[in-house]
Amino acid sequence: MQPRPNLPPRRVFLNWDDIDRLIDKLVPQFNHEFNAMVIITRGGLIPGGMLAEAMGITHILTAAVDFPAEMERNKALMAWPEFIQFPAEDKLRGRSTLIIDDVWGSGRTITAVKNRVSAAGGFPETCVLHFNPYRTLFGSSKPDYYADVTDARIIYPWEIDRGADRVMLGEGDRL
Repeated sequence: MQPRPNLPPRRVFLNWDDIDRLIDKLVPQFNHEFNAMVIITRGGLIPGGMLAEAMGITHILTAAVDFPAEMERNKALMAWPEFIQFPAEDKLRGRSTLIIDDVWGSGRTITAVKNRVSAAGGFPETCVLHFNPYRTLFGSSKPDYYADVTDARIIYPWEIDRGADRVMLGEGDRL
Protein backbone atom coordinates (compact mmCIF):
# COMPACT_ATOMS: atom_id res chain seq x y z
CA MET A 1 0.00 0.00 0.00
CA GLN A 2 1.42 3.35 -1.01
CA PRO A 3 0.58 6.49 0.97
CA ARG A 4 -1.68 9.02 -0.70
CA PRO A 5 0.57 12.07 -1.19
CA ASN A 6 -1.02 15.52 -0.94
CA LEU A 7 -4.52 14.13 -0.52
CA PRO A 8 -6.68 14.52 2.56
CA PRO A 9 -6.62 11.39 4.69
CA ARG A 10 -9.34 8.98 3.74
CA ARG A 11 -11.64 7.81 6.49
CA VAL A 12 -12.79 4.26 7.02
CA PHE A 13 -15.79 3.54 9.24
CA LEU A 14 -15.80 0.17 10.99
CA ASN A 15 -18.71 -1.72 12.54
CA TRP A 16 -18.69 -4.24 15.37
CA ASP A 17 -18.35 -7.20 12.99
CA ASP A 18 -15.18 -5.58 11.62
CA ILE A 19 -13.82 -5.33 15.17
CA ASP A 20 -14.60 -9.00 15.84
CA ARG A 21 -12.68 -9.94 12.68
CA LEU A 22 -9.68 -7.83 13.75
CA ILE A 23 -9.63 -9.46 17.21
CA ASP A 24 -9.87 -12.87 15.52
CA LYS A 25 -6.79 -11.96 13.43
CA LEU A 26 -4.81 -10.92 16.51
CA VAL A 27 -5.38 -13.82 18.90
CA PRO A 28 -3.55 -16.48 16.85
CA GLN A 29 -0.49 -14.20 16.58
CA PHE A 30 0.38 -14.48 20.28
CA ASN A 31 2.99 -17.21 20.67
CA HIS A 32 3.18 -17.11 24.47
CA GLU A 33 1.01 -16.18 27.44
CA PHE A 34 0.95 -12.74 29.00
CA ASN A 35 0.44 -12.37 32.73
CA ALA A 36 -0.48 -8.68 32.56
CA MET A 37 -2.11 -6.23 30.21
CA VAL A 38 -1.78 -2.45 30.13
CA ILE A 39 -4.60 -0.81 28.21
CA ILE A 40 -4.02 2.72 26.93
CA THR A 41 -7.04 4.94 27.48
CA ARG A 42 -9.27 5.75 25.69
CA GLY A 43 -8.64 4.04 22.37
CA GLY A 44 -7.40 0.78 23.82
CA LEU A 45 -10.21 0.20 26.31
CA ILE A 46 -12.58 -1.75 24.09
CA PRO A 47 -10.05 -3.79 22.09
CA GLY A 48 -8.11 -4.42 25.32
CA GLY A 49 -11.21 -5.72 27.07
CA MET A 50 -12.05 -7.96 24.14
CA LEU A 51 -8.51 -9.35 23.99
CA ALA A 52 -8.33 -9.85 27.76
CA GLU A 53 -11.51 -11.90 27.61
CA ALA A 54 -10.37 -13.92 24.59
CA MET A 55 -6.95 -14.62 26.12
CA GLY A 56 -8.00 -15.13 29.74
CA ILE A 57 -5.86 -12.26 31.07
CA THR A 58 -7.11 -11.07 34.46
CA HIS A 59 -4.26 -8.75 35.56
CA ILE A 60 -5.50 -5.69 33.65
CA LEU A 61 -4.09 -2.21 34.20
CA THR A 62 -4.58 1.15 32.48
CA ALA A 63 -2.34 3.98 31.38
CA ALA A 64 -3.49 7.46 30.43
CA VAL A 65 -0.99 9.53 28.48
CA ASP A 66 -1.22 13.07 27.17
CA PHE A 67 1.04 15.08 24.91
CA PRO A 68 0.93 18.90 24.83
CA ALA A 69 -1.39 20.06 22.06
CA GLU A 70 -0.74 23.79 22.18
CA MET A 71 2.63 23.92 20.44
CA GLU A 72 4.05 24.26 16.99
CA ARG A 73 3.69 20.93 15.20
CA ASN A 74 7.41 20.07 15.13
CA LYS A 75 7.90 20.98 18.80
CA ALA A 76 4.77 19.04 19.81
CA LEU A 77 6.12 15.90 18.15
CA MET A 78 9.23 16.10 20.33
CA ALA A 79 7.36 16.88 23.58
CA TRP A 80 7.64 14.62 26.63
CA PRO A 81 4.46 12.78 27.54
CA GLU A 82 2.47 13.49 30.66
CA PHE A 83 1.40 10.28 32.38
CA ILE A 84 -1.98 11.14 33.86
CA GLN A 85 -2.41 7.61 35.19
CA PHE A 86 0.06 4.73 35.24
CA PRO A 87 0.32 1.43 37.13
CA ALA A 88 2.65 1.16 40.11
CA GLU A 89 5.99 -0.49 39.37
CA ASP A 90 5.25 -3.49 41.60
CA LYS A 91 2.24 -4.32 39.37
CA LEU A 92 4.55 -4.56 36.33
CA ARG A 93 7.87 -5.86 37.63
CA GLY A 94 8.74 -9.30 36.24
CA ARG A 95 5.53 -9.59 34.22
CA SER A 96 5.17 -10.39 30.54
CA THR A 97 2.94 -7.43 29.67
CA LEU A 98 0.81 -6.85 26.57
CA ILE A 99 0.25 -3.14 25.88
CA ILE A 100 -2.94 -2.44 23.93
CA ASP A 101 -4.09 0.58 21.93
CA ASP A 102 -6.44 0.96 18.98
CA VAL A 103 -3.98 2.39 16.45
CA TRP A 104 -0.26 3.03 15.98
CA GLY A 105 -0.19 6.36 14.13
CA SER A 106 2.87 8.32 15.16
CA GLY A 107 3.68 5.61 17.71
CA ARG A 108 4.47 8.16 20.45
CA THR A 109 1.90 7.05 23.01
CA ILE A 110 2.42 3.29 22.85
CA THR A 111 6.21 3.70 22.72
CA ALA A 112 6.15 5.95 25.81
CA VAL A 113 4.07 3.35 27.68
CA LYS A 114 6.29 0.47 26.50
CA ASN A 115 9.42 2.30 27.70
CA ARG A 116 7.88 3.02 31.08
CA VAL A 117 6.75 -0.62 31.54
CA SER A 118 10.27 -1.73 30.66
CA ALA A 119 11.79 0.78 33.11
CA ALA A 120 9.53 -0.68 35.82
CA GLY A 121 11.00 -4.13 35.22
CA GLY A 122 8.22 -5.50 33.04
CA PHE A 123 8.61 -7.28 29.72
CA PRO A 124 6.39 -5.29 27.35
CA GLU A 125 5.08 -6.16 23.90
CA THR A 126 2.79 -3.87 21.91
CA CYS A 127 -0.49 -4.63 20.15
CA VAL A 128 -2.86 -2.48 18.07
CA LEU A 129 -5.78 -3.06 15.78
CA HIS A 130 -4.29 -0.82 13.05
CA PHE A 131 -0.73 0.09 12.15
CA ASN A 132 -0.09 3.13 9.97
CA PRO A 133 3.53 2.84 8.78
CA TYR A 134 3.26 6.15 6.92
CA ARG A 135 2.79 8.24 10.08
CA THR A 136 5.20 6.53 12.46
CA LEU A 137 7.94 8.64 13.99
CA PHE A 138 10.06 5.61 14.83
CA GLY A 139 11.57 4.59 11.49
CA SER A 140 11.22 0.88 10.94
CA SER A 141 9.79 0.24 14.42
CA LYS A 142 6.31 -1.20 14.49
CA PRO A 143 3.96 -2.89 16.92
CA ASP A 144 4.77 -6.45 17.93
CA TYR A 145 1.23 -7.46 16.99
CA TYR A 146 -1.30 -5.77 14.71
CA ALA A 147 -4.39 -6.87 12.85
CA ASP A 148 -4.22 -4.59 9.81
CA VAL A 149 -2.07 -2.00 8.02
CA THR A 150 -3.68 1.21 6.81
CA ASP A 151 -3.03 4.75 5.65
CA ALA A 152 -6.60 5.80 6.54
CA ARG A 153 -8.09 7.57 9.53
CA ILE A 154 -10.06 4.73 11.13
CA ILE A 155 -13.37 5.56 12.81
CA TYR A 156 -14.17 2.80 15.29
CA PRO A 157 -17.78 1.98 16.22
CA TRP A 158 -17.27 3.29 19.76
CA GLU A 159 -16.25 6.70 18.35
CA ILE A 160 -19.31 7.26 16.17
CA ASP A 161 -21.59 8.28 19.06
CA ARG A 162 -19.21 11.12 19.96
CA GLY A 163 -20.78 13.16 17.17
CA ALA A 164 -19.76 14.12 13.68
CA ASP A 165 -17.65 17.05 14.87
CA ARG A 166 -15.57 14.70 17.04
CA VAL A 167 -14.76 12.16 14.31
CA MET A 168 -13.97 14.78 11.68
CA LEU A 169 -16.63 13.88 9.15
CA GLY A 170 -16.31 15.59 5.81
CA GLU A 171 -18.68 16.11 2.94
CA GLY A 172 -19.95 12.86 1.52
CA ASP A 173 -19.11 10.80 4.62
CA ARG A 174 -22.01 8.81 5.98
CA LEU A 175 -22.34 6.81 9.16
